[in-house]
Amino acid sequence: MAIRVMLVDDQALLRTGFRMVLAAQPDMEVVAEAGDGAEAIEVLRSTAVDVVLMDVRMPRLDGVEATRRICARTDPPKVLILTTFDLDEYAFSGLKAGASGFMLKDVPPGELLSAIRSVHSGDAVVAPSTTRRLLDRFSPMLPSGRKEPQHKHVEKLTEREREVMLLVAQGLSNGEIAGRLVLSEATVKTHVGRILTKLGLRDRVQVVVLAYETGLVRAGGGTG
Repeated sequence: MAIRVMLVDDQALLRTGFRMVLAAQPDMEVVAEAGDGAEAIEVLRSTAVDVVLMDVRMPRLDGVEATRRICARTDPPKVLILTTFDLDEYAFSGLKAGASGFMLKDVPPGELLSAIRSVHSGDAVVAPSTTRRLLDRFSPMLPSGRKEPQHKHVEKLTEREREVMLLVAQGLSNGEIAGRLVLSEATVKTHVGRILTKLGLRDRVQVVVLAYETGLVRAGGGTG
């Protein structure tokens, strides 16, 4: 079955460009479009969608609030935030709202297609290091110091799972983590899965956000 994609952007020309790229793929289908977040939410009431490509700066309802409402639904589609080249603060807010990751608007077609397929399969959306750079830039938006209580389930992680979590948050891929800890990549993937389950998180992007919010990782990639 083709991956059902929804395009949400207030610029019709951009939607047309994305639609042309996706239409050329045998495993993808653009099933809906919307010009702002409010319209997107309305369309989703009657249209089944697997992946939403979500712009952030739109009239009526921006992409961040739309993402928050969409991700609060039962069995929601995955959301990819589309951000500008200079990585504005909306992308960070979008990740916190539940988006599975973000892409630059000028992303090469091949990378966009790969990201959509990765999202649909439940894998990492973007390179963790890319997510980390975004968080490093906007870490001042997070509570300062170590006053924030840690996530209530972090203490349930085993020592090995905590090690893996910290390395995920510092931007390492599963392969890099395997090399660092002298484990197989399959074992690392299993650890990541257990971490997500114990912490009630959807994906490794949320692991990164949580690690910054709880002070486990500081701006610049240091660990607390």
